[in-house]
Amino acid sequence: FAGLADVSISEDIPVEGEITVPVGSHSPEEDFSTLDEPVRDTIMRDLKAVGKKFVHVMYPKKSSALLRDWDLWGPLVLCVSLALMLQGGSADSKDDGGPQFAEVFVIIWFGAVVITLNSKLLGGTISFFQSLCVLGYCVLPLTVAMLVCRLVLLAGSGTISFIIRLIVVVAMFGWSTLASTAFLADSQPPNRKALVVYPIFLFYFVISWMILAFTPQ
Repeated sequence: FAGLADVSISEDIPVEGEITVPVGSHSPEEDFSTLDEPVRDTIMRDLKAVGKKFVHVMYPKKSSALLRDWDLWGPLVLCVSLALMLQGGSADSKDDGGPQFAEVFVIIWFGAVVITLNSKLLGGTISFFQSLCVLGYCVLPLTVAMLVCRLVLLAGSGTISFIIRLIVVVAMFGWSTLASTAFLADSQPPNRKALVVYPIFLFYFVISWMILAFTPQ
């Protein structure tokens, strides 16, 4: 390469061409960010996601819909709604029903946490928040049952009213239990599924009993 040292390029020769660095094409999805979109679009997208999970609970089948994109907004709304509807049902007339909101709230969330820990200790492959998401969303049928029971109690609290409420609560209890096990069954070892299903059964049974025993002041 010694001879190349004497080679010079004349200044009259134009240097043509484009000096660019090739960059791979980006799809619009790769450049998408929630920071660049309006708040209204973000809220509507989250509401649609919550609505889709509600639909999956009302039509339960083995699916990863509640496990893939988990959230706790739906369970929070259901828990607050159920606690508000159960508020004011104490038999003690001196009680304004205020503490019941906290009691229902704690029972639902504490029960969901205990079931989740039990599932993890038994070797479940589902994550902590995924389990909370499923258990919380599957309270939807019982929330519907509570709404129906309150409407029935407006017409009276006789024997016929109790029978109607009993049928509704038992049906929604079975719906919640079947829906939750449909989503959580595949994440448990085959020889330990009964140990996981029993706490779920007990969890929704306690909520169902609270709904059925509700009597307005």
